[in-house]
Amino acid sequence: MKNHEQCVYIVDDDAAVRDSLSLLLGLNGFHTLPFASADDFLRVFDATWSGCLLLDIRMPGTDGLALQVALKERNVALPIIFMTAHGEVATVRTALKGGAVDYLEKPVDPDAMLAAVRAALEADSAERNKVARAGLSEQRLRTLTPREREVFELVIQGQQYRQIAAALGISPRTVEVHRARLMEKLGVRNISELVRMSLAG
Repeated sequence: MKNHEQCVYIVDDDAAVRDSLSLLLGLNGFHTLPFASADDFLRVFDATWSGCLLLDIRMPGTDGLALQVALKERNVALPIIFMTAHGEVATVRTALKGGAVDYLEKPVDPDAMLAAVRAALEADSAERNKVARAGLSEQRLRTLTPREREVFELVIQGQQYRQIAAALGISPRTVEVHRARLMEKLGVRNISELVRMSLAG
């Protein structure tokens, strides 16, 4: 499996559960990678992995909630779907407050699990696209001259040509030239796109 391909990582100490989930997901076109423990997963985990995590809560050694915390400490935003036969309210609350995208009780309903996996993979794609756009925006912003950056900052604050000219001690026409150049460098067509780029960065 290539790093950029999405995968469903199954972490459960029950081999029968791992096998059945891998079979079901594989038959529905998903790539899967099973692990018998949270520690096994952490030993080989790569930050470039994308997809989602199907995670059992109660396991020997590092449990599901501890793995969730460990990933958060590493700034890993891999969507987590928890599975458990123990549906205590406090556990559910802890999992969801920790950022889990869903919580399924065992025996897991196949349709509910497939729907949860699809939603988690969509969330993973959306987050990665957002990060990529932010990175591209920052890369483009670094191409601006110091003066263009000043004009950029004032434009996205909603200031008009004359206000910017007065603030920077230049003519409105010079402001217009700088704005045209910076918009070309940033690959935006209008002010709203410029503002969206600033928010993405």
